[in-house]
Amino acid sequence: MSAPVVSHSVVDVESPGRMSEAVPTDPPRIRIGAVNYLNSKPLIEGLEAELSRMAPGALLVLDYPSRLADDLEAGRLDVALVPSIECLRDPDYEVVTDACVATHGPVLSVKLYSRVPVHAITTLALDEGSRTSAALARILLAEQYGLHPELEPLPLGRSVDASSADAVLLIGDRAMLPLDESFIATWDLGEVWSQWTGLPFVFAVWATRRGTPLGRVPEALATARDLGLERLDQIAQRESDALGISSSAAAEYLKHNLHFHLGAAERYGMELFQRLAVAEGLASDNLELIFRDTTPTAQPILHPG
Repeated sequence: MSAPVVSHSVVDVESPGRMSEAVPTDPPRIRIGAVNYLNSKPLIEGLEAELSRMAPGALLVLDYPSRLADDLEAGRLDVALVPSIECLRDPDYEVVTDACVATHGPVLSVKLYSRVPVHAITTLALDEGSRTSAALARILLAEQYGLHPELEPLPLGRSVDASSADAVLLIGDRAMLPLDESFIATWDLGEVWSQWTGLPFVFAVWATRRGTPLGRVPEALATARDLGLERLDQIAQRESDALGISSSAAAEYLKHNLHFHLGAAERYGMELFQRLAVAEGLASDNLELIFRDTTPTAQPILHPG
């Protein structure tokens, strides 16, 4: 089964009446990166219109999460919807809005498929589009079974049958579709995490490098999220056919498997994820999560039992 294609596309957001020739004193365009998966559609609903109003001239790029992370790190983007693990690895990152992709239970679009009993996994193929989910899978296997399997990449656009590993991690829209192969065990990583910790899990956040001027972009991102939440049924209807799922299944997914606000519980979950990632050597030690223009929570987090 082939994987859905996530094209690398760029939208040039112009303002009404903008002059065709750039004025030399114009501020540089703000470059924004977003994910084109169904789980991110509510975050970019109407975003182009909001940017044209609040940040004329901004550039919107759609790509895979891992590529957006690379582009933000390299300075090719100014703000991006990146895997949350990136904010736990680079002390120069800060979260710019409370719009996020999170779950508190089954997430449906992040799954580990195992050809052997989970306790017997020795090799693991990781979806190359993934960063946070790859770290989460490794943490759960280590914490619950003491496993540190040999890792291999599953290239973007390749199906599970491209790997002979004991287990395969898939993320995004293709993880929601039935597979041709039968597996002994399937883990929904959102469900495993929430049952173990009792906390939500945050997969992606809008992040920038410290000190990057963004103007009203954070406001535009939050406004687009709010509009997306009002239009979940319309988004599901519009996107479902291309994904090969029913509109009702898409709506159920957006409404009940995901949520899009980064609140106190989500921050607790991020901080616990950070502690566990540090213990596995997957995140930087002594790194403080920074939330631009907000006060990070200081309450202690309960460790999982």
